[in-house]
Amino acid sequence: MTPSYSIVVPTIGRPQLRALLDSVRVACARGPRPLDVVVVDDRAFPDDGGNAPLDLGPDPVPGVRVVRTGGRGPAAARNAGWRTVRTEWVAFLDDDVVVPERWAAALEQDLTAAGPDVAGVQGRIVVPLPNHRPPTDLERNTAGLETAAWATADMVYRRAALEAVSGFDERFPRAYREDADLALRVRDAGWDLEHGVRFVEHPVRPAGNLASVRAQAGNADDALLRTLHGRDWRRLTGAGRGRLPWHVATVAAGLTALGGGVAAAVPGTRAPRAAGTIAALAGTAWAGLTAAFAAQRIGPGPRPGDEGYGPELRRMLVTSTLIPFFAVAHRARGAWTWRGGLGGRVPAWPPPVRAVLFDRDGTLVRDVPYNGDPDAVVPMPGARRVLDGLRAGGVRVGVVSNQSAIGRGLLTSAQVDAVDERVRRLLGPFDTWQRCPHRPEDECTCRKPDPGLVLRAAAVLGVLPAECAVVGDIGSDVGAAVASGARGVLVPTEVTRREELSAAPVVAATLDEVVMLL
Repeated sequence: MTPSYSIVVPTIGRPQLRALLDSVRVACARGPRPLDVVVVDDRAFPDDGGNAPLDLGPDPVPGVRVVRTGGRGPAAARNAGWRTVRTEWVAFLDDDVVVPERWAAALEQDLTAAGPDVAGVQGRIVVPLPNHRPPTDLERNTAGLETAAWATADMVYRRAALEAVSGFDERFPRAYREDADLALRVRDAGWDLEHGVRFVEHPVRPAGNLASVRAQAGNADDALLRTLHGRDWRRLTGAGRGRLPWHVATVAAGLTALGGGVAAAVPGTRAPRAAGTIAALAGTAWAGLTAAFAAQRIGPGPRPGDEGYGPELRRMLVTSTLIPFFAVAHRARGAWTWRGGLGGRVPAWPPPVRAVLFDRDGTLVRDVPYNGDPDAVVPMPGARRVLDGLRAGGVRVGVVSNQSAIGRGLLTSAQVDAVDERVRRLLGPFDTWQRCPHRPEDECTCRKPDPGLVLRAAAVLGVLPAECAVVGDIGSDVGAAVASGARGVLVPTEVTRREELSAAPVVAATLDEVVMLL
């Protein structure tokens, strides 16, 4: 029997997405089809509250659906994707790869061969490089994916393993190191990881002249990985030795030369000659280290006379000068954030719940459709007791509520304000209160199941979305939790549909039980 699988593709709307979906459609026509294809739209929400629809092409994969996550990074996007499916396996693909025609058939072979202790199977990544000239620095860096361990450009995980370790750590904000961290946690949990027979093609996508400088932000993620997994993290992840010690030496030489030069030039300096000598020696060291770094990058690249040689040479000279300073600065920032600022300890993933966000109608108070009468507000059994218990325990509480009656013209904002105020008087103070006044057809980003209300509440409270729990009585409440990266708890009522109940990750019979499940 063919193992069931779904495909999850995080994207920020890059044009390569259409090519991937076209190739997936062809591959799935020649092999077993996925039960779900989830494209996670991780573009940041604009200030006007709406995103233009993703361009999925004129003939997208049958049944493809889109989940919006609001620009929280690929780790959060992948989590939102896999938590919306219920298949045995989840295949993660990057939006800039292309799968061959036999990919689905080869995936079936990989999954069938996987034993019960296998949590994930990696596909081989092929990066096409030019034949008419040596590859550029960008092309060589992209080709490094061919030997990367457990890269999610094509990685399939058993859903049970993802649940066991709570998925990707969303504190990794970039497409960097989050896949290595997941692999380490999965293996630490007792699972095996294997390489499969399938492959994908990863073309080199265009990048700006300073792409290699911007990439140095990943040094902050290296600091997080080191804090989580110890000094031996490079060996454990197969990441290689890295150049950070050389960058530190380059920066130290450069700053010493600058400081010595300033000291030598300041009138009244006691030892201007000594300062000048130190500056000259340090400047020579900086120039030598920078030149060696540039030569290391230029040497394997295009030769004089090759296409693009001039721009590549200028790019290497400029970025080789800048990279050490950016690398060290980002690493220092990461070390402060994850080691100094937090006392050297980072909570295990997922972090503990620091805030609980409740739906209003049907969860905290009886559901009265389009209620504009404060006298009709009736608290749900145990609501005040649960809220007071959370407050006493130092957990922040808030409300995230759809109020489309405002957008429909059935109620005024003042009427809804009056009802909200009545809820506060009956149930006590709330640390944040977020509501969406829009109609479903307005296609806003705040109406649940979109994550806007939860993300706004987390920002107001100063907590990570993953440090929040969302409690509600219908599927859109759980959907908002999944899309935002919060934990979702369904407390069913008479309006809860059977399919919402079966799809909910956590179900509580009462509000009192919610507290025990967090």
